[in-house]
Amino acid sequence: MIDYAKIPSPCYVLDEELLEKNLQVIDRVRREAEVEIIVALKACAMWSIFPILARHSDGATASSAAEARLVFEEYGAPAHTYAPVYTDRHIGEILHTSSHITFNSLAQFERFGPRAILSGLSCGLRINPEYSPVEVDLYNPCVAGSRLGIRKEELRELPAGVEGLHFHVLCESRPHHLKLALEAVERHFGHLLPQIKWLNMGGGHLMTHADYDCDELIAILREFKSRHPHLRLILEPGSAFTWRTGSLVATVEDIVRGGGVQTAMLDVSFACHMPDCLEMPYKPAIVGAHDPEAGESRWRMGGNSCLAGDYYGDWAFESEPKVGDRIIFEDMIHYTMVKTTMFNGVHHPSIAIARKDGTVEIVREFGYEDYKGRMS
Repeated sequence: MIDYAKIPSPCYVLDEELLEKNLQVIDRVRREAEVEIIVALKACAMWSIFPILARHSDGATASSAAEARLVFEEYGAPAHTYAPVYTDRHIGEILHTSSHITFNSLAQFERFGPRAILSGLSCGLRINPEYSPVEVDLYNPCVAGSRLGIRKEELRELPAGVEGLHFHVLCESRPHHLKLALEAVERHFGHLLPQIKWLNMGGGHLMTHADYDCDELIAILREFKSRHPHLRLILEPGSAFTWRTGSLVATVEDIVRGGGVQTAMLDVSFACHMPDCLEMPYKPAIVGAHDPEAGESRWRMGGNSCLAGDYYGDWAFESEPKVGDRIIFEDMIHYTMVKTTMFNGVHHPSIAIARKDGTVEIVREFGYEDYKGRMS
């Protein structure tokens, strides 16, 4: 049991024991479905846990030169890299730190593909299967007019030198969504599958969710592999590795009441430190709190930036919040940390690991120099 009173506030805290439970699930899928599962840095770039992740994955995927370098240096292997667009400025570093590179368009492949092939990389193309279960347009890669991936009418033939295809259409999805996505891939791009060596199914496979049916996932993957036995099948889940493995510890610093609203003012910001809450939007769980019922006192959580909309709510508590109380936001490791900003120069949360032996290791603290270093 983590003693949050002994952890500095604000702080992201990853629970090593919960992480290892997730990794057991991922290992089972890798083994029984005979697929490769790689870590997506876009969801968690906490490189202090890369040595653990490396023992339970088949590589890592990057979306930029910085991520590819981090994979190369800290994960200890070249990256599987995909970015919507590559530039002359960064392509050299990407090629140096990657083993696979996926291009978002035929024009990008024509521009950089020959150099990638000469560098010994395996080249792929991102395709748009025109199916996604994602309902929020901000997160839907197959929304009308999407800039992500090549459509079927553009790819009647496979260019020489292309060894793989990549699609990414899921987001915290279930096995039957993958089944529908694979059906769309076979329907629109099936004529190309015999010509490639690998198929990357992207992320969004939330196999560590309590309600996710891993048996169904394994069956779908094995069935697909039986139809295409020559293919290396690659999955690159983001959230699944660190799903529900940690929290964001905050402290109530003030109580503001006005217009019939009670707000607990925190030392963290939704805009800066939990941006997905406002983007998606979604309401995070708080330890010891619940959705208010009729007649219950309602509390809004207020962020510490100057943005007027930097708040979320409402929650009800068994004991009303007071200055000095700790507020523990659950499930704040995947995507949350990598999307933070230093808007307003607000104090950035530290990063800690709660080890299995009960100790807590503060692996990163932030200060003025981190903020200054991002400015000019």
